[in-house]
Amino acid sequence: MNSTKGMREMATSGWRFEGNEGVFRLEQPELSSYLYFPLVNEAGMMSSVSPNLHGQATTGHNSFLLEPISVESLHNSKAARNFWIYVDGYGAWSVTGNSARQNAALFSEEKENTSLEAGFLWHKITRESNRLNLRAEITSFVPVTDDKIELMKVRLTNTGDQELAITPTAAIPLYARSADDLRDHRHVTSLLHRIYTSAYGVEVQPALSFDERGHRVNKTAYGVFGATQDGTPPIGFFPVTEDFIGEGGALDWPQAVVDHRQPDVEAGAEIEGYEAVGALRFATTQLAPGESVAYVVAMMIADDRIDTKRMAAAYLSEARFDELLEENEAYWLGKLDTLAFHSGDKQHDLWLKWVTLQPILRRLYGNSFLPYHDYGRGGRGWRDLWQDCLALLVMEPDEVGHLLYNNYAGVRIDGSNATIIGAKPGEFIADRNNIPRVWMDHGAWPLLTTLLYIHQSGDLGFLLKPQTYFRDIFTKRCKERDLSWTPEQGNKLLTQDGRTYEGSILEHILLQNIVPFFNVGENGNMKLEGADWNDGLDMAPECGESVAFTAFYASNLRELSELLPRLAQAPGGTDTIEIAEEIAVLLDSLDTPVNYDSISAKQKLLERYFDSVVPAVSGRKRKFSLQQVAEDLRRKADWAFEHLRKQEWIRSAEGFEWFNGYYNNDAVRVEGDHPNGVRMTLTGQVFTIMGGIATEEQVGKITAAVDHYLKDERIGYRLNSRFGEIQQNLGRAFGFAFGHKENGAMFSHMTVMYANALYKRGFVQAGKQVLDSVYHLSADFERSRMYPGIPEYINERGRGMYTYLTGSASWLLLTLLTEVYGVKGDYGDLRLEPKLTAEQFDAAGEASVITSFAGRQLQIVYRNLQRAEYGDYRIGQVALNGVTLDSSSREGGCLIPRHVIEALPKGAVHRIEITLTA
Repeated sequence: MNSTKGMREMATSGWRFEGNEGVFRLEQPELSSYLYFPLVNEAGMMSSVSPNLHGQATTGHNSFLLEPISVESLHNSKAARNFWIYVDGYGAWSVTGNSARQNAALFSEEKENTSLEAGFLWHKITRESNRLNLRAEITSFVPVTDDKIELMKVRLTNTGDQELAITPTAAIPLYARSADDLRDHRHVTSLLHRIYTSAYGVEVQPALSFDERGHRVNKTAYGVFGATQDGTPPIGFFPVTEDFIGEGGALDWPQAVVDHRQPDVEAGAEIEGYEAVGALRFATTQLAPGESVAYVVAMMIADDRIDTKRMAAAYLSEARFDELLEENEAYWLGKLDTLAFHSGDKQHDLWLKWVTLQPILRRLYGNSFLPYHDYGRGGRGWRDLWQDCLALLVMEPDEVGHLLYNNYAGVRIDGSNATIIGAKPGEFIADRNNIPRVWMDHGAWPLLTTLLYIHQSGDLGFLLKPQTYFRDIFTKRCKERDLSWTPEQGNKLLTQDGRTYEGSILEHILLQNIVPFFNVGENGNMKLEGADWNDGLDMAPECGESVAFTAFYASNLRELSELLPRLAQAPGGTDTIEIAEEIAVLLDSLDTPVNYDSISAKQKLLERYFDSVVPAVSGRKRKFSLQQVAEDLRRKADWAFEHLRKQEWIRSAEGFEWFNGYYNNDAVRVEGDHPNGVRMTLTGQVFTIMGGIATEEQVGKITAAVDHYLKDERIGYRLNSRFGEIQQNLGRAFGFAFGHKENGAMFSHMTVMYANALYKRGFVQAGKQVLDSVYHLSADFERSRMYPGIPEYINERGRGMYTYLTGSASWLLLTLLTEVYGVKGDYGDLRLEPKLTAEQFDAAGEASVITSFAGRQLQIVYRNLQRAEYGDYRIGQVALNGVTLDSSSREGGCLIPRHVIEALPKGAVHRIEITLTA
């Protein structure tokens, strides 16, 4: 490139896939801001790396090796991974581009050529200096070993015709403490540093930890180590930051490199009380024309002092690096190959491989430890857990049943739940900042995920398993505190005689869905409480109502009424259920029916229930017929359906119709005509469509209203229309600028759920239009400026925000698998019901998906040789591994019994071929 203009044009040309494994390439990646890439392993190392090797490396909130950062730090902070070369006759040059000289030339004709290649999960930057005739390749990854370690290999190649004398220095600042110390106590905590040098590098083990846990003796150690390609160690070190950068110097122009100083510390030194840097000096080498040399650098966090000899033998050579890199790529591809889509659009299929990675990243990172997630202190929220499991049930099914079971222990007896899931199974926290509140939607999600599990596995018996309840000081959905409770009593609900109380998983589910039915506001909908799915609607705790989630809970009650009679078919099945006698009062129609039109009657019944379970339950249970309980639930669902259809269906002056989604803290309807313009939310439409509240005619009218008021060609389907003013009686979201985050952005999660709802109701073309919009917005690099994947949201400028860690990835994969490709469980059997459009088939007329079902890998291939459109084709012949099956047709689909799948041998991919006929 000869001009800055040309380089900028290349920077906006976007990434492109190379090959068939999802590897992508991007030219001049540093000319796009806010880019970062995740590097992680199951051992707990969580890293991120930007095009200039900025980012962070940590194992948790209190153990950062690199400085904790937000996305702004990616381009503003100088504390990044670096690797310097001192070249005789030229001076200092950074292979990562992190030098004052190179940054000054970033937008000039002297800018160096760079390119990025990345795959699962490795990151490679190539930088070429025409002035030096030197090419540097920096490859980074976190190996799939039991160590918390990140590896980096730097390969230098002389591209000129003259010999080069080069002196390399790795330079990685060692923050080595809690994120809490980034501002408060930054200097004081450096006084705790104990710095050690060994043959291969620099290690820091602070004497104490100053963080939220108190002043404790610290064991955690952090280190930067390196060697040449054959394992030769460095010749010396600059372990103290102020010595390395020099007086008046900086990390992007350190005096130790610029002045070509000799290292002032050798192996075996111990230094106390200073900021540390893993600055490792390697011996000068003569690089002949065309010759290459490589260096390996390791960044490690350990529970105690690091065994450097073991570490060096395991990691510090080029041969070992390459071997581990190959293992790493095979590991991640193996995980992702459990779900793979094939359609007529190869680019889209490869993009989906990166979406498939995202639910796994959420499991490993939680909501934290990547640059956009600078609000996170670790862990996941309650809602996140259940939604992430939607995809994990398909991709990592073996452990999900245990995960679901363990987390039902987070339900409180008042129907609320702990909001933070700890690192261990069954570990829960009311709220990280001890400011507890109830998200009213939390109780709705577990049933949805559990139903998917039951349909995938056929394990109806799961509902009958006993489980404990979460207990802390908060009662009556966090409205009151029980001062008689102490932490010493533990976090499990007790009976009046001190025993741990257990109820079936079904009892937990009933409680979560029935309590909200009675917890209503003055308009008859369920109270909004602390917020619902939209965390930004958090300022209407007294009188706010969520119509949207009233619809979700209503559909859950109907689902439960249909599920209960099937329990008789479970192993050891029964036609009765035992429920805590206190909970039985909520099944009011079985004893003393409540007038559901009476808001006060509902509220009084709920208050009576709350009083009965504080401070403990009796432990006595009542037995009910499953059919009777199902009828009670059906009565509740029917009332809610009718109420929503009658009261919440609204019409604008322009003639568009849709469902109102909310009431504010003044008990006033939020949506509809307003002097500032029509107000509408997407959330209010999603769950009324998905749950069947909206009639078929109403769905058509809703899509027209959404297209008119919320669809924006620039950024897709907005979460809400412009309300035009701060809503202090509804939520903080409206303090955000319009078009950002929860105030009118394209919020991927709700947009994908909107598509899912449309597919479920048979509005396939409308649903596909929504999914296509999400894909094109995300993959349009010139605007989204993000790597392949789906972001949390698209902002007003079209930039993808909060990349990688978003629950929308799970919903997108679930929608594609179960609705678009129509592969779903049916109480353990396999139902195939495709909703593919004609353009989604490839040139041979085929579309397929590889997925796991009943412990077997299946490749499900649909053959549409007539190129018929959805609605015009039906399932004809079905063949399994070439043998025609006598499968039962059902409403445009077919059913393959589970025993047929389980009879297949494990370890192979079995082909189910479905011929579609017009």
